[in-house]
Amino acid sequence: MTRSWKFFAGFALVALICAGVLSYFADSDPDGLDSATLKGCEKVAGQLTGDCIAKNAGDHHLADSPLANYAVGGDNRFTGVAGVLGVLATAAVAGGLFWLLRRRSSAAPPEAGTASASGSGAADGPSGETGGP
Repeated sequence: MTRSWKFFAGFALVALICAGVLSYFADSDPDGLDSATLKGCEKVAGQLTGDCIAKNAGDHHLADSPLANYAVGGDNRFTGVAGVLGVLATAAVAGGLFWLLRRRSSAAPPEAGTASASGSGAADGPSGETGGP
């Protein structure tokens, strides 16, 4: 196993552990973005009054998807499973893109004795020396 594969395997293991274990400790009601979008509004009887970004907010079109709200099928006990599935999906998409966009060599390697490795363009002699002055 090469050194780069060991690194990627270790990275994947750490990502899966973080997603599967640490996600259970995440706050179920984060307020950073919510508080920023609520600036300028007040909640009165469940309705927003005032002028803020949150008044125009609605449910996301994927709100009913299987992994919505960091849960599997709406069950918050499976937050870690949702995290692991998210890591695996992200790795699959990224890996596929890297595979599709990888550099491919367009020229075949030169055959022995047909071109000089020095790039001078002169043919190699029998002893491997390049010809010319």
